[in-house]
Amino acid sequence: MNYITFREALHDFGLFSVRDIAKSFPVFDSRRLVEWQKKGYIKKLINKWYLFSDIRMTDDLRYRISNSLYRPSYISLESTLSHYNLIPEAVYSVQNVTTRKTIIYDTPAGVFHYRSIKPHLFFGYTTDRSGTMPVMLADPEKAILDYLYLNTTITTIADLEGLRINIPVLNSIISWEKLDTYLACFESAVLHKRVALLKKIHDHAHIS
Repeated sequence: MNYITFREALHDFGLFSVRDIAKSFPVFDSRRLVEWQKKGYIKKLINKWYLFSDIRMTDDLRYRISNSLYRPSYISLESTLSHYNLIPEAVYSVQNVTTRKTIIYDTPAGVFHYRSIKPHLFFGYTTDRSGTMPVMLADPEKAILDYLYLNTTITTIADLEGLRINIPVLNSIISWEKLDTYLACFESAVLHKRVALLKKIHDHAHIS
């Protein structure tokens, strides 16, 4: 197996797994992976997952990597809030939710953080095809709820104001009806209180 043949078969994916290799090359010699890493052709992300070194890193690719490394998962929390410009800061790591245990992967492509939620709360995401690669991304309403649900230190309006939520963007993209529908699924009195704080911030800004 030469690298050029391998690259032509899998390069369009950007990242690839040993399972992807097996589909294209059933008798592949895994020693080639070690060889190509030493030559700088590919990078190992985590066990069984690799990335071509000459691929330009973009948000789309980073999100796709995030979706792939730990399944099931979707991008949410601060990453989605930043994606929709609901908060001003760029997020260092890619934040996800999953039904599996909480875990962090620190890889050559970035840091990927997965936080655990109950299986019945794994909803409220869509496959975003606006970029070059499809990614599973939380609806903005669900990202807000995931964030408020998992960040237990939020108890006051001041805590929420620390996020510096972009109220004009909030007004333009959030469906409060959808948010309330999603909220009911959590069956959490504490989360209802946190959402009420968010609505106070929104109402106050709207009046001002």
